[in-house]
Amino acid sequence: MGSKLYHRKFLTVINVAIAVFLMVGIMNGRTMARDLIKIPEAEKIIITVVADNYTDAVRPDYKIAKRPVVATSPLDVAMHAEHGLAYHVETIVNNSAHSFLFDFGTDYYGVKKNLDLLKINLNSLEAIALSHDHFDHQGTLVELLGDERNGIPRGIPFFVGRQTFIDKYYRLPDGRVVSELPLKREEVERSRVVKIVEIENPTQIVPGAYLTGTIEMVMPFEKPNPACLIKKGDQFVQDGLIGEQAVILNVKGKGLVVISACAHRGIVNTVKYAQKITGIRKVHAIIGGFHLTGAEPEIIQKTIAEIKAINPDYIIPIHCTGFETVSAFAREMPDQFILNTVGTRYIITE
Repeated sequence: MGSKLYHRKFLTVINVAIAVFLMVGIMNGRTMARDLIKIPEAEKIIITVVADNYTDAVRPDYKIAKRPVVATSPLDVAMHAEHGLAYHVETIVNNSAHSFLFDFGTDYYGVKKNLDLLKINLNSLEAIALSHDHFDHQGTLVELLGDERNGIPRGIPFFVGRQTFIDKYYRLPDGRVVSELPLKREEVERSRVVKIVEIENPTQIVPGAYLTGTIEMVMPFEKPNPACLIKKGDQFVQDGLIGEQAVILNVKGKGLVVISACAHRGIVNTVKYAQKITGIRKVHAIIGGFHLTGAEPEIIQKTIAEIKAINPDYIIPIHCTGFETVSAFAREMPDQFILNTVGTRYIITE
C-alpha cells in the first residue's frame, strides 16, 4: 500500500513538472513571438539612391532598377557622384504613402542638385535617419536643415544610434589619424527643424520601415574596421560602431528588403539580424555598402558564400563595397546582381 501511494505521488510530481515545463515553454514561445518586430507589409516600396560613388547617364533600366529619365535635356540625368551615400525611401502601406531620408551624403551642392533633378519633395518627409556618424553619410545634414528652401517639415524625428555625437577618427595607411568630421549635436539642434531621437533597439521610422537598433555580430570573419577609432581619455581605441543602423522593410508576398549604409558590423551580420528580429527568413533584396574595399580575397569569398546561402532575389552592392567585391558578386551571382548608379530608383511591388 505504501509503495503504491509513493508511486502515485511520484507520478503526480512528474506530471506537475511536465505541466510546468510545457507552460514555461509556451510562455517563452509567446515571449519570443512578442519580441519579434512586426513590420507592416508594404504594397510598394521605392528606394532612390540620391548619392553614391558611381554614375552612368546612359545605363538602361534593369529588372527592379529604374534609371533617371531625360525630360528636356541630357543634363536631366547628369547626376553628381561622390564618396558618399544618401537614400530617399518611400513605403506604401494600406494604400497610404510615407517617406524618409536615410543618410545625407558628403557635398551639399551635389546632393541638392540630385534631389532637384530627381524631383524629390522634402515637404512630405515624416522622418530622417542616420546610419552612423561618418562624414560621407552626414556631411550635408546641417546645411540641408539650415536651407529653408528645402521645406523639411519642422518637428520630424531624426533617428540616430548610440554614440552618434562623439568624436570619431580614422587611421590612414601611413599611420596618421584624422577626424571623421562628426556631427555636433548643438548644430543639429540649432536648426530647430528636427527632434533628435537616440535609439538602441529596433525602432519604426515610418509605417513599413524599421531601423535595426544595435546589430549583433555573429560571423567570426566580420569585424569592425580597426582603422575606425574613438578616443578614451588621451588614447585612440577601436570604434565598434555599436550605433550603426540599417533599414528593414517587408514587401507583401516577397519578404525582407535590407538597406545597409557601410555595414561596418558586417553585411551578413546585418541581414541575419534582420531575419532574427522579424522572424522572416525570405530576403527579397539587399542593397548598400558592404565595407569590403581592400578586403582580403578570403573575406570577400566568405561573404559571398554566406549571401548565396541567404539567397536574396536581388543583391545591389554600392558605396564602400569595393571594385573587387562588386565584380565578384556580379560574377558569382549574375542573376541576382544589379549594378547601381546614382539616381536609380528601385521599385518593388507585391
